[in-house]
Amino acid sequence: MIRKIILALLGIGLIAGAVFLNKKMMAAKKALKPKTEKVWTTVFTEQVVNGETPINITTSGNLMAKNRVEIFSEVQGIFEQSAHLFKPGVYYKKGEILLQINSDEHRANLRSQKSNLYNQIVLLLPDLKLDYPDAYPNWEQYVQAFDIEKSVPPLPKAVSEKEKMFVAGRNILTAYYNVKNLEERLTKYVIYAPYSGILTETLVDKGTLVRAGQKLGEFINPDVFELEVAVNTAYSDLLQLGKQVVLHNVERSKSWKGKVARVNPKVDQASQTIQVYIGVSGAGLKEGMYLEADLQTRNEQNTYEVSRKLLVDNNKLFVFKDSILQMQEIEPVYYKENTVVVRGLVDGTEILSKSVPGAYAGMRVQKFK
Repeated sequence: MIRKIILALLGIGLIAGAVFLNKKMMAAKKALKPKTEKVWTTVFTEQVVNGETPINITTSGNLMAKNRVEIFSEVQGIFEQSAHLFKPGVYYKKGEILLQINSDEHRANLRSQKSNLYNQIVLLLPDLKLDYPDAYPNWEQYVQAFDIEKSVPPLPKAVSEKEKMFVAGRNILTAYYNVKNLEERLTKYVIYAPYSGILTETLVDKGTLVRAGQKLGEFINPDVFELEVAVNTAYSDLLQLGKQVVLHNVERSKSWKGKVARVNPKVDQASQTIQVYIGVSGAGLKEGMYLEADLQTRNEQNTYEVSRKLLVDNNKLFVFKDSILQMQEIEPVYYKENTVVVRGLVDGTEILSKSVPGAYAGMRVQKFK
């Protein structure tokens, strides 16, 4: 009996010791567990100071020669000669022969028609002398001055209406205008340089058979160019003719001064832009050269310029206030390459100067000091 009581007491003691030891170990674990401190994201901010922001439109395009002629043939024949080698890059002075087509066959036909006109007028003279003696001296003088190798002069002016009808009834007018038509066509066999310039394209060589309507080449003036650029319609009223424009190459190592030469008022429906043509000349400019144009339009009042990376949904910005990020709507006025001019921020407002990954409205942050 005593033995049982002793064993029971020992069991109770062991259980109590185990419970006490367990409590001690749990307390030690709680004491050793480190206290975690909440870490806030650090942000960079800047204060808004609204002011006057100049709007400079940067647009680009390829240079085109202002004076350009695509050379086409209106007649058929063998390419006979040119003042110089008919090849790209060759320079021609104004009035020099760009291209001459053999016209022997046409000249022979022209002489035949002139001879026919001459004979018809000669046959007309006896009747004129009898029926219209007042008109006869004029026609006689015309026949005497007639030269088959020269351009046909205008017919004598009719003295009376009856004389005019009499001459027309003998087909003199028809023969005369046939000759003038052939004379005009003869001029098409020689193409002259309309101004001093260079060939940029040639499609025929000497001795080639040229056909009517065939393109022969391209001729430009290499001294005066135009740059065609697209500009938003919002600034179309500010692009006055003669307004100075700065042009530069992509590397911005060279620049030229140009002027707005023409403005096409038609709006492109897809892009809502208009075409502006900027006249420019100077050393180093070449046909087809890619240039950028800086067009100063106007100054926008009460605006601020921020990085485009800070925009949220194209019309919102994060504002820092009382260690919390808030979202504020703004009005984008003009988008530049890397920045955007906005309106709607109050002076002194703190906005993010650098974007924060994962930022959201209501996010607790601390400002970098």
